[in-house]
Amino acid sequence: MTAGPVVLRRAARGEAQQLTELVLRSKAVWGYDSQFMRRAAVELVVSEQDIAGRDVFVAQVGDVLAGVAGVDHAADPPELDLLFVDPVHKGTGVGRALLRHALGAARARGLTELAIVSDPYAEPFYLSQGGRRVAVQRSSSTGRDLPLLRISTDVAVD
Repeated sequence: MTAGPVVLRRAARGEAQQLTELVLRSKAVWGYDSQFMRRAAVELVVSEQDIAGRDVFVAQVGDVLAGVAGVDHAADPPELDLLFVDPVHKGTGVGRALLRHALGAARARGLTELAIVSDPYAEPFYLSQGGRRVAVQRSSSTGRDLPLLRISTDVAVD
């Protein structure tokens, strides 16, 4: 549960390890086994280089990192390549706040749309927030077909 206000800010240097651990906890909440998580882990690392070179945002509640979102502007097409909420904060609005913040930052850079390669369990969230499925994409680490979505950056405008 969220205790206190959610503060959205840029990820700071030195937070990569904490954010990677948050991402792994968030992914594991769907009940994936340890073998799957080992294969998927290569795609779930947040590096210091990511923090320095991309728009990476965190949701913080008190001193706790509650979620992370990231936009890769260099991808073709530009992509929301991170959106993970710590399991303790799922269902509290942290994910929605991070998504809207990331979309607003992308819109400020002149982008009208972002791609999202979604976990199948997360797809309903993105669809509820205005995303639309356009295809499927094979995961190189797990071999699964993953929903490929697009979402307008105008969704960030309330």
